[in-house]
Amino acid sequence: MKMTLDPDLAKEAKALVALAFRNGPIEDLHAGKPCKFCRGNQEISHISDEEMKKIMKSAVNNLYRLLWQRDCDPIAYQENLALGRRYTLHWDDPELRKPMRKGSRPK
Repeated sequence: MKMTLDPDLAKEAKALVALAFRNGPIEDLHAGKPCKFCRGNQEISHISDEEMKKIMKSAVNNLYRLLWQRDCDPIAYQENLALGRRYTLHWDDPELRKPMRKGSRPK
């Protein structure tokens, strides 16, 4: 089945990313000053393992809460989506790629 862009689903995806990921610990890292010596150098890690763990744990916790709300408290879920959509008004829509299958790697 060919994937097509559903504008409502795209808005929901962007809102979830803003709520679960962007507005978490990664924002603290983003707020700092960039390193002028290592900027753009792919050989240098820009996030420590501990920072990455904190970012991912926050994203999982927030996404779990949002998915729980979707199933158990739809009013709160819609209120949170409305907040997330305000953050993402000018974000690009998703790029459509073939869905990944078990055992495949992203391109």
